[in-house]
Amino acid sequence: MPLVKNCLANKSNTLISVQSSDYVVKVLELMRYNLVRSVLVIDSEKLVGIISQGDCAIKVLLPGLSAKEILVKDVMTANPISVGYEDDLRDCMQIMISKRIRHLPVVDGGVVRGVISVGDVVKDTLEHRTGQIKFLERYIKQWDSSQNADT
Repeated sequence: MPLVKNCLANKSNTLISVQSSDYVVKVLELMRYNLVRSVLVIDSEKLVGIISQGDCAIKVLLPGLSAKEILVKDVMTANPISVGYEDDLRDCMQIMISKRIRHLPVVDGGVVRGVISVGDVVKDTLEHRTGQIKFLERYIKQWDSSQNADT
């Protein structure tokens, strides 16, 4: 079964975050520089929110506000849903689908460890399924060979 910890192990260990008191322009710069679509909001080592490209576009840019004047805390999603290391990726996908979100922060033992995206979950799940298929193909070939040897 594919787990969050395995998915995170395939990613960079870089935690991209801002504080709630930062300006949205910092978020946009981090997104551009790191090629990500969401940034975690961490105050005093505690996850307090998440901010996405959509938040920036819809809540700041579309109304004509300045990203240099709007604070992260005013547009972030506070108290985001998070998952743990041992959570099943299938459960994560179900959360993403039902809540219509693309990113889930990963928190283990109260410590923020990273974030997984819908793309990460799909990629990891496909790799897991490919491994299962290859195992089954080998098993069937061995079984078929042993059946043919008996006849």
